[in-house]
Amino acid sequence: MKRALITGITGQDGSYLAELLLEKDYEVFGMVRRASTETFERIEHLVDRVSLAQGDLLDPASLLAVLEETQPQEVYNLAAQSFVPTSWNQPVLTAEYTAVGVTRLLEAVRRVDPQIRFYQASSSEMFGKVREVPQNELTPFYPRSPYGVAKAYGHFITVNYRESYDLFAVSGILFNHESPRRGLEFVTRKISDGVARIKLGLESELRLGDLEPRRDWGYAGDYVRAMWSMLQQDEPSDYVVATGEAHPIREFVDLAFARAGLDPGDHVRVDERFLRPAEVDHLVGDASKARAELGWEPEVTFRELVELMVDADVERLARSAATGIAG
Repeated sequence: MKRALITGITGQDGSYLAELLLEKDYEVFGMVRRASTETFERIEHLVDRVSLAQGDLLDPASLLAVLEETQPQEVYNLAAQSFVPTSWNQPVLTAEYTAVGVTRLLEAVRRVDPQIRFYQASSSEMFGKVREVPQNELTPFYPRSPYGVAKAYGHFITVNYRESYDLFAVSGILFNHESPRRGLEFVTRKISDGVARIKLGLESELRLGDLEPRRDWGYAGDYVRAMWSMLQQDEPSDYVVATGEAHPIREFVDLAFARAGLDPGDHVRVDERFLRPAEVDHLVGDASKARAELGWEPEVTFRELVELMVDADVERLARSAATGIAG
């Protein structure tokens, strides 16, 4: 039985990846930070099938201890400060977790067991002010946020450790991937949750920032398959994972409201408070390499993704409302 360690197991991607690895008969360990309140909602259905170990990307000694305790063959580093707007408010903390934290974990891998296969969660936000459309593995980075800058560091330090120490270390340059498990602070989930609240009469309007930026949106459950595949290859390499389609935020809004039988014009308001200091206008990925070498294909379409998220939020809020009335 293979053993895998997932940092960020309580997040969207971590929960889907844990499910996938369990299906493949892995022994799955998750690294979690010590907190006064536990936030295991996304892996609640898995807690009796995974083992959790305390560690923190800010604490090198804890990383060594977690690796020695779990002895994994594969490490998936999904932990980060991953919300772009927060990176402007907390740029130093973002750098510590999302950039330098990668170095701390790679160094721990190198010291404990250099045979461990290592996956780094890179991001399309590294492309930022894009130099070409679509973006592939050779497209230059021009990040437009402290988060994007930190991710670029994490990406290149992974390449550096691969080339310097002969580690099997890879980066997946994943474009936007969403699901009903996406955090409520992210725009896609803010939209699906907002639509559900308006549908159920809990709210009357949805306030958003710029509706014109275009993103390449896929389903998180599809993207974790690519992560796993990267660590099964004969040679380590980096891969763009994307659908190859770009859609403006406005289209996401229109599809979400249509799913609920509502007119967005009656409810959506643009609020300047949600505008970014520097916006990324057009991200769309070229996943030709992943398709050719990993045999990876996205299965959930953009429309199916939007409808899946809206349906899940309507069901969740209706259930909560019913429980509240019953109580």
